[in-house]
Amino acid sequence: MIDKTHLDALRERYANASGGDIFDPDFKAVAQSQFKGGDKRKWPFAGIPTLLDARSFPEAQDADNFGGLDIALVGVPMDLGVTNRNGTRFGPRALRTIERIGPYDHVLRTSPLTMADVADIGDVPLTSRFDLAQCHADIEAFYRRMVAAGVKPLSVGGDHSITSSILKAIGEKEPIGLIHIDAHCDTAGPYEGTKFQHGGPFRLAVLDGVLDPRRTIQIGIRGPAEYLWEFSYESGMTVVHAEEVGEASLPAIIEKARRIVGDRPTYVSFDIDSVDPGFAPGTGTPEVGGLLPREVLQILRGLDGLNIIGGDVVEVAPQYDSTTNTAQIAAQVLHTILCLMLNAPGARS
Repeated sequence: MIDKTHLDALRERYANASGGDIFDPDFKAVAQSQFKGGDKRKWPFAGIPTLLDARSFPEAQDADNFGGLDIALVGVPMDLGVTNRNGTRFGPRALRTIERIGPYDHVLRTSPLTMADVADIGDVPLTSRFDLAQCHADIEAFYRRMVAAGVKPLSVGGDHSITSSILKAIGEKEPIGLIHIDAHCDTAGPYEGTKFQHGGPFRLAVLDGVLDPRRTIQIGIRGPAEYLWEFSYESGMTVVHAEEVGEASLPAIIEKARRIVGDRPTYVSFDIDSVDPGFAPGTGTPEVGGLLPREVLQILRGLDGLNIIGGDVVEVAPQYDSTTNTAQIAAQVLHTILCLMLNAPGARS
C-alpha cells in the first residue's frame, strides 16, 4: 500500500521539476556541469569529438607549461611495432567517437572533468610514419616536456610499444611501479633488429632503470606465448594468469596489487586484449579465455586511493569490430583510470 505522506512529499519536490533539477548535493554538482538553461545539455552526437568529451586544447602542446593542465589526455596513433595485425593507429580516433562515457563514476563517486583541469591536447606529433625508432624518440621527447611541466599524462595508443618511451620520461627521476592488465606480459627481447615492439616494452623499461619490477603486477596473462615471458619471472614481477581471475578471487588480487605497488608513484597500463575477444574483438592479438569487462572495472576501482600518476589504454584496432564494443570498453577503462588519477593522494589542489 502506498504511503500517501511519502508520495505527497515526492510530488511536492518533483512534480514540477525538470530533468536538470537535481537536489542531492553530490549529484547536483555533476548536473550543474552538464545542464545549461534548465534541462538542456550538449547532444552526445554533436560537436567535435574528444577523448572522454573533455575540452579540446591542442594549443597546450606548444606552451612550455602545457597550458597549466593537471592531466592531459593524449593520442599516440602509432602501430609500427605490432607483430601481426596492424590498425591500432586508429585507436585514438575510435575512442574519440565514443559518446556517453562519464561524466560520473558511481562506484568511485568521482566526476573527473569537474574536479580538475583536464583536456584532450590531441596527438603526439610524430615526424615519420615509417620509422619506428624515430616515433619512439618523438614520444619520449614529448612526454619529457609534459613531465617537466608538471602535467600528468593519460594516453591512448597505438600499439603497446609506446609505453616503454612514456615510462622512460615519467620514471626518469625515480623508477615507478606498474599495474599492467593484459593478455601478454610484454617482456620479450628485441626481434629482427629492433628493440621497439609491442611484445617487449616492460623489459625495456626495467633495463632502462625507469620501472621497478618488484613493484610490478601483470594481470590477465594467458595464451601460447608464455614461454616468451621469462624476464617477468626472472626480474621479480608478479604474474596473475587469467585462470586465476574470478568473482571469488578478485578481492585477493586487488589486495595483492595494492600491497605490491604500495604508496609510491604507480602507472596503470591497460591492453584491450586483456578482455576476452567475445567482448572486445577489435585488437591485433586476441586471446580466447580473457577477462570480463566487469572484472576489469572491479580491479581498477579496487585501486582507488593509490598514488596513480599516469596511465594508458592501448591496442584498440577498431576495424576488426563493427559493433564498436571494443572502443566502448576501452573508453570506459580510460575514464576509470582518470578517476583513479584524480583520487590519488595530493592530486587535487
